Amino acid sequence: MNVVVCAKQIPDPSSPQSLDPETGFLVREGKLILDDSDAYGVEMGLRLAEESGGGEVTLVSMAPGGEVSGLRTALAMGAAKAILVSDDALKGSDALSTAKVLAKAVERANPDLVIAATESTDGYTGTMPVQMAELLGMPSVTFAKKVTVEGDKVRVERQTEAGYDEVECTLPVVVTVTAGVVEPRYPSFKGIMAAKSKPVDQLSIADLGFEPSEVGAAGARQQVTSVVDAESRQAGEVVVDEGDAHERVLAFLEQIKVI
Repeated sequence: MNVVVCAKQIPDPSSPQSLDPETGFLVREGKLILDDSDAYGVEMGLRLAEESGGGEVTLVSMAPGGEVSGLRTALAMGAAKAILVSDDALKGSDALSTAKVLAKAVERANPDLVIAATESTDGYTGTMPVQMAELLGMPSVTFAKKVTVEGDKVRVERQTEAGYDEVECTLPVVVTVTAGVVEPRYPSFKGIMAAKSKPVDQLSIADLGFEPSEVGAAGARQQVTSVVDAESRQAGEVVVDEGDAHERVLAFLEQIKVI
């Protein structure tokens, strides 16, 4: 089974981040790391490929400057190869433009199954995977907490507020996984060394048939209109129980419409 995993490379969240003062975009310079959310997708893809008895995992990513540090981490986990789309014209791409570019890259891998995180930790739109599925002409199953493949069918336990739904689809399909769906493996020393020689096919937007006006800030349908600092936290109200504390708590909850 041929599994494609969308692997986003992001600035290290443990380091100070900054926004471009002119555009409001997150500055993506220097070394990027594999998004923790996508590590779950990589592990899920590896397990399904192994269980199929002869499959492999191909990574697909979009990043500036030909950056592959995050991809090398996923390759060290066991992925076979990667496709990286890197082009200066992609700067400022919104979710839909990203979905269009990644869909074209995914098509090159001819996948049976496409796996992505439910949302990235630096964007949080949660829309890109389903947009990509629509462009690929594939069904999408979101918020998967368990994924199994039997023949040409994929069965998913889809997480909901009340528990989970059981969903079945015919391959190929796009599945988004939640954190905790599996426990990502740590790359071994052997895997890290092997990752250095695994192929990474780097593509430009021209390779995928796009014009500069169709992607990046030029083709974006979303704009950052302003960026403001988050309000500082105010001191909370201290309630001293004089026999009526429960009434005051209930009144406060009613005021903020929790009850």
